[in-house]
Amino acid sequence: MMMVDLELDDLKREFLAEADEKVREIQAKLDGEQTPEAWQRLTYLAHQLKGSGGSYGFQRISTDAAELEAAVESLSTEGTRPGIDDRIQQHAFNLRAEVDKRMREFAVT
Repeated sequence: MMMVDLELDDLKREFLAEADEKVREIQAKLDGEQTPEAWQRLTYLAHQLKGSGGSYGFQRISTDAAELEAAVESLSTEGTRPGIDDRIQQHAFNLRAEVDKRMREFAVT
């Protein structure tokens, strides 16, 4: 039983290290030029985090990623609307904060 817990913790650390890289890329895309390709990549990264976050027990990461994905998709389909950029930035900020918090819990270096 103990071995399974340690293995699961290792998998969670691995996921968090990958999530950290994805969130860094999300932030870089948001800071860079807003091209259709950038939005597509943002949607892809958020979608990946949404799917894998929940399966590792990180529901908040999954939820934050889902909210980011939905906001980016609505921007790319409906165009710019008042407040949409702020919402996208806020979801990305929430995702960053949650990944950082979980990395501290699992002492991911």
